[in-house]
Amino acid sequence: MAYQAEREEIEIKKFIDYKDVGYLRQFTNPHAKMLSKKRTNMPAGKQRDIAQSIKRARYMALLPYVAA
Repeated sequence: MAYQAEREEIEIKKFIDYKDVGYLRQFTNPHAKMLSKKRTNMPAGKQRDIAQSIKRARYMALLPYVAA
């Protein structure tokens, strides 16, 4: 069985803003890929909001597309 790292609980914010880069980094791995809903334990609606915010932050160059 593969070892999976435990993740601490991430607070669910009512409003997710693309400018809150510190919060959005919790939903990406070290290679700047978005984590799955299964991994973050977020409801589907919130996960869609997070994904949209990450994409907007990438477009505005607040988050990287690929970590170098």
